[in-house]
Amino acid sequence: MTAGLTISIAAARERPVLENLVQLYIHDFSALFSGTPRGDLSDDGRYAIDIPLDRWWSEADHVPLLLRVDGRLAGFVLLNGASHGGAAVDRSIAEFFVVRKYRRSGIGTAAAGALFSRYPGHWEAAVMRRNDPALAFWTRCIGDHPALGRLVVADVASPAWDGTVFRFDIAPA
Repeated sequence: MTAGLTISIAAARERPVLENLVQLYIHDFSALFSGTPRGDLSDDGRYAIDIPLDRWWSEADHVPLLLRVDGRLAGFVLLNGASHGGAAVDRSIAEFFVVRKYRRSGIGTAAAGALFSRYPGHWEAAVMRRNDPALAFWTRCIGDHPALGRLVVADVASPAWDGTVFRFDIAPA
C-alpha cells in the first residue's frame, strides 16, 4: 500500500483541510487525557485544544505536510525547528497523524522514512508519556532508517515536556 503514498506541502488554501484533520488527531489524543479536563469537547462539538496553524505558513522553519494514499487524504505532519531537549535541531516532528484506516499498513513508517530522507540533518521527535503506541512507532521508524547516524533517547520530565525525546542524525543520500 505504500506505493501510492504522496507527501505534499500544504498550501495556505488547504488550511481548512488541516484544521479538520487536527480535530481527528485531537480525538485520538483525548484518550490519553482521561481524568483531566484536557481534551473535552466545546459546546460546538469541537475539541477546545487548539494547535495554532498560522505559523506553519509564516515561519521559515515550519513545514505543513499532507499525506495522501492514491490521492485520498491519509494524514498530516507538521515539522518545525523547536526542540524539547534544548539543543538546536534542523527539524522536529511537531505533530504526526495517520488516519485509522491507514494505520498498520506501513503508511506512517513510509512517510516518516521519506521525510527523514527528504530533510537530512539533526532531528528530534518527542513522544508524550502514556502514548505507548507512538513510542513503539518512533523507536522502530527511527531505528530502522538506513541513513541513521547518532541516536540519543532521553526520558524528560520537566514542566515543558513529559515523555521521551529522540534526538538523531540522518545522513544525506
